[in-house]
Amino acid sequence: MTEMTVEQIEHFLDEVFPQRMGRIESVGEMSATMRLTIGNEHLRPGPRVSGPTMMGFADVAMYVAILAQIGPEPMAVTSDLNCHFLRAASGDHDIIAHAKLLKLGRRLAVGEVQVVSAADETKPVILVTASYVLPVKS
Repeated sequence: MTEMTVEQIEHFLDEVFPQRMGRIESVGEMSATMRLTIGNEHLRPGPRVSGPTMMGFADVAMYVAILAQIGPEPMAVTSDLNCHFLRAASGDHDIIAHAKLLKLGRRLAVGEVQVVSAADETKPVILVTASYVLPVKS
């Protein structure tokens, strides 16, 4: 059972993180799925989706997966993020992030995010592993 719904997370993020990328499609047990509509600000020459765009988007998806499990917590912060670029993502299609938490402890969350192009959802364009430090609950 999740602590927050998609609507609750979107409302919370509107207040504490309005500059985030993407929109939440779903949250589930230890998971979240998000979609980013690609605009000119997300492109590098090619036109391909830029690496910083995909990394930032994956980071937001991980944060959303965590929020769904622990509730509204603005100070859950990224402590480590590794990104493997697997193939180019065409700038003509949305990208979709599938975040999955592998461990959710009291002080640390660890997970992975696969980002795919909507043009071919069977082949990830990047694979991210990340950890978040969670604040101490009083």
